[in-house]
Amino acid sequence: MVLVESSGITHIGKRRKDNEDAMFLDDEVGLYLVADGMGGHQAGEVASKLVVETISDYVKSSRVNGDKGLNVNSDETLSREANRLLSGIQLSNKVVYEASLNNSSYRGMGSTISAVYFTDDTCIAANVGDSPIYLIRGGKIKLLSVLHTVLAEQAAIDPENAANLGMEFRHVLTRAMGTEESVSADIYEIQCFKNDILVISSDGLSDKASPEEILKTVNSHQSDQACQRLVKLANDRGGDDNVTTIILKVKKVKPSSNSMHRYVNPVKRIISKFFNNKAILKDT
Repeated sequence: MVLVESSGITHIGKRRKDNEDAMFLDDEVGLYLVADGMGGHQAGEVASKLVVETISDYVKSSRVNGDKGLNVNSDETLSREANRLLSGIQLSNKVVYEASLNNSSYRGMGSTISAVYFTDDTCIAANVGDSPIYLIRGGKIKLLSVLHTVLAEQAAIDPENAANLGMEFRHVLTRAMGTEESVSADIYEIQCFKNDILVISSDGLSDKASPEEILKTVNSHQSDQACQRLVKLANDRGGDDNVTTIILKVKKVKPSSNSMHRYVNPVKRIISKFFNNKAILKDT
């Protein structure tokens, strides 16, 4: 059993007309989501809302009624809960994709998703896109999610040539929810410990605050105050984008005998694939 103190906030920022971020927090289920939508005519707002609603509904329903349907292709190296979360992500991708096909004003819409899901004694982090998930443990901060951008993936493959890419490529996604019929999420499951802290945010925060600044703010304030200060920091530095952050502080863990540490490595793709028609330019 994991006892979590959670707090979250989403803000329109200073430059946008609409808030295309969406978030979900449920301490009873142990599920926390941040989605950053993209697409004109409020389509990004529709996409992010569909993503968080579909995943949360699927996970809650599966806990009660059992895991069915999408889990026929489950990954045997992952826990039941991790497969449940991946199934919810796959289903939500399908929902957004079909909505974009059925409504001309939603064509091309998409979203990121970053999710944290607690089991009895582990923490599962899964993501598609570039909304980061950080783990704070032992006074240090670590990125748990995988940034699916041209710049980040090129830096992982070839750091020297990545320096030749302009900073605009940090917003060109190589994966997003709803832009294709199927999607692949990266997932990381680790043993959870008391005093662990997880931070999920949209890039409206991570573009403006360094991991070290996030670490300092979270360690210095209660969760709700830290959320407010991080949003203020992003807005004080321009507020160019919507800003969303969720802070999760682990207060208690009762470990089981099935402790685990599983990781699905991100797929490394050659740089030529980054410049095809499937690259996705985020709203900036």
